[in-house]
Amino acid sequence: MPKLSDVIDALDALWPPQRAEQWDAVGLVCGDPDAEIRRVLFAVDPVQEVADEAVRIGADLLVTHHPLYLRGTTTVAATGFKGRVVHGLIKNDIALHVAHTNADRADPGVSDALAAAIGLHITGPLVPDPEDPAGRRGLGRIGELPGPLPLAEFAEQAARALPGTATGLRVAGDPKREIRTVAVCGGSGDSLFDEVRRAGVDAYLTADLRHHPASEAQQHGGPALLDAAHWATEWPWCEQAAAELDEISDRHGWALRTHVSRQVTDPWTLHAPSTDPTSPITSPGASA
Repeated sequence: MPKLSDVIDALDALWPPQRAEQWDAVGLVCGDPDAEIRRVLFAVDPVQEVADEAVRIGADLLVTHHPLYLRGTTTVAATGFKGRVVHGLIKNDIALHVAHTNADRADPGVSDALAAAIGLHITGPLVPDPEDPAGRRGLGRIGELPGPLPLAEFAEQAARALPGTATGLRVAGDPKREIRTVAVCGGSGDSLFDEVRRAGVDAYLTADLRHHPASEAQQHGGPALLDAAHWATEWPWCEQAAAELDEISDRHGWALRTHVSRQVTDPWTLHAPSTDPTSPITSPGASA
């Protein structure tokens, strides 16, 4: 069995921590480097239900995309949910490792998994890493569909391909617009609108789009927008990451077993449609 330090070395080779954003908090959160690792669970969020799942399946290591402690803290007391997560993991000898923006920038990274899930042939990064001479690393990905699709059909295809959430997929643009080229960014992506416009793609799929940037992006023939749940755009990476660790385990002769959490940890639990978006707004007192 490999030690935790061996597995962390392998994970750091896949997603070098030095490539994370300066504000990020990646790497080992808790765990004994000399502990033996038999089972590894991959998930997006280090929340209580995922920690409980790690205990339930007998995992020795939990790898999440989102950090547990993104900002500094002075306590890990079990008086708050983060402290309770840490206490539960430590009591059950489960290590926690985070790969966040370093996994976003990797090749393959979070957006590669997203692009593959929705059926794109990747042609390159949306924002290339200037330190990558091969031009393959970076934020987001640009890809092509096997054949053109109307926006409405592409949106349905993407919604079916991504894990189900209460919010589903919001779409901005002419439903009949022909879509051939698509940019994607796992997680929050409206900060990349300038790069998306420069790429000249037909559509952009990401998460957490805000009203004003989305509205401005639609002006002057901008790309169609597909806004998915944040968790849903990053979950495909868990399967990709588990497969990468499986390959390393086979190469080293490790007897590791990897698992991917299929718990929906997106915070939104219900979608209540408003009035028919095709009907005009009727002001109070207006005649029928």
